[in-house]
Amino acid sequence: QVQLVESGGGLVQAGGSLRLSCAASGTAFSRSAVGWHRQAPGKQRAFVASIDSGGTTNYADSVGRFTISRDNAKNTVFLQMNSLKPEDTGVYYCYVDFGAFRYWGQGTQVTVSS
Repeated sequence: QVQLVESGGGLVQAGGSLRLSCAASGTAFSRSAVGWHRQAPGKQRAFVASIDSGGTTNYADSVGRFTISRDNAKNTVFLQMNSLKPEDTGVYYCYVDFGAFRYWGQGTQVTVSS
């Protein structure tokens, strides 16, 4: 059974930083692509960043301030978010692509105050 548990969200002032973590179990994590999406209030869930098994990263155009990384020994993917803006507010979801399916975490709230 695949499980993803996110942590690290919270309330931060504009210009601050947060580091999100997502711990996975039940998957061949090191061989899986993983990433993050976010859902802003009143909007659809949208892609933020991804990293494949070879370490190749991909980002949405609006998040040049973010860095995605992974620690395969800990089955964990991270999202370092710097210079946060109020428009970064939302629920952040991690995912893992395992087999033919995409599995999602429960989400962690990020709120950036102006």
